[in-house]
Amino acid sequence: MNSMKKIIAYFLSGLVLLFCILAILGIWNLIDLEDLLAKMFQSMMVILASAAVIVFIFALLFRENRKFDDE
Repeated sequence: MNSMKKIIAYFLSGLVLLFCILAILGIWNLIDLEDLLAKMFQSMMVILASAAVIVFIFALLFRENRKFDDE
């Protein structure tokens, strides 16, 4: 489970780095930011929602396993 957390952390860190690079390129007018900001925000919202669902599922699974282990 610890390795899964590391993989997810690296993946999310990579996404943040990618979005930061795109934002910096947009600030320096190397790329067009009109549609890019909306797409970046929507992508981050999808990632946030899916991460929340995954955390909720894992929380339910591990809580149920603890109840059965204690009995």
